[in-house]
Amino acid sequence: MIWLNQPLRRCAGQALRHCSGPALLAALLLLGGCSTVEGWFGKVNPLRPAELVDFSETAKFEVRWHADLGESGASLLLPALTADAVYGASGDGALTRIERSTGKQLWRVDSGVAVSGGVGAGEGLVVIGSGKGDVLAYDDEGKLRWKSKVSSEVLSVPQAADGVVIVRSGDGRIAGLDAADGKRLWLYERSTPALVVRSHAGVTIQRGVAYAGFAGGKLVALKVKDGSVLWETSVSQPRGNTELERISDITSDPVADDEQVCAIAFQGRVACYDAAQGSPLWNRDISSDKGMTLLRKFLYLSDARGSVIALDKTSGSTLWKNEQMFMRDTAAPYALGDHVVVGDYEGYLHGLNREDGSFAARIRLDGAIQSAPQQMDDGLLVQTRDGDLYSLSIK
Repeated sequence: MIWLNQPLRRCAGQALRHCSGPALLAALLLLGGCSTVEGWFGKVNPLRPAELVDFSETAKFEVRWHADLGESGASLLLPALTADAVYGASGDGALTRIERSTGKQLWRVDSGVAVSGGVGAGEGLVVIGSGKGDVLAYDDEGKLRWKSKVSSEVLSVPQAADGVVIVRSGDGRIAGLDAADGKRLWLYERSTPALVVRSHAGVTIQRGVAYAGFAGGKLVALKVKDGSVLWETSVSQPRGNTELERISDITSDPVADDEQVCAIAFQGRVACYDAAQGSPLWNRDISSDKGMTLLRKFLYLSDARGSVIALDKTSGSTLWKNEQMFMRDTAAPYALGDHVVVGDYEGYLHGLNREDGSFAARIRLDGAIQSAPQQMDDGLLVQTRDGDLYSLSIK
């Protein structure tokens, strides 16, 4: 008998392509006739999230301000930062501008669509996407600048750079829209396997190049201006005898700096490549659907079991690993100062010591934390599934 946590209960009643994280992992086990994690992790463990351990705090989270955006629903919605404002959206279509320093609501508009992707900001625009493929761009006063359409639902944050708004749709296509009027400039599309994981993977832009991961473990570098392919490589090759076993999709955004780009696949590998040429640097067998953070010499990630891992960016060697958040639907981590910060399905935000990964601080917020925090000034910005937006510091 398997104990089903909330993500798995939702997943069990849906098609596989609508599952993610521990829920996806458990669904794979259920569909495969397994009731334990034996064969996946090398020992029998019930699929029960780990209880949080007590520790002596060496740091403390402080809430600077808190705002209510409205529930995200089934979507993974993220806030967008500009020089003086924070923009957030709710699943039912509300787009809100918040004063960055105080958390005061400046305006709220009803987009008239069910928001499933966003919020993106850049090129003087604030951009959201809908479950029906609508892309809406607003100015900083909340006025609609233009509305466009892509081929299917928008599940990730639209990105804007070099006069182009890049939108990835649920069917795997990537469209480049003119930031001035929303007209399509280019379209990138590729064939996909018969069975794929529904994900919120988008694109990562660095120095005029958009990096995107796909089903089947493919990683592609596209020129932002015209969508031309600069290079393509395989992060992970599907393995196994069944379609379930052969799922090896990149379900999170790649991470990049001026030197290299890295991506990680579910049931696959993490790998880093030369950013300019796409030549391989190193790879390791680690599975994740949550994503990573690349900061200077280090790569931080949450794996499929909920562990948080610090890797050497140059070699891929493990610096430390915290395994005390097993099956807690651990989100992607973010590194800030002396700490690595990561959230979980119960709304706990954990601060880990960057030196060894041990717990340093913890606070509970309202609602599950599904994505990596964002840096804002000398602190962090976190949006929960329930639509609560927090500005926090850790000291």
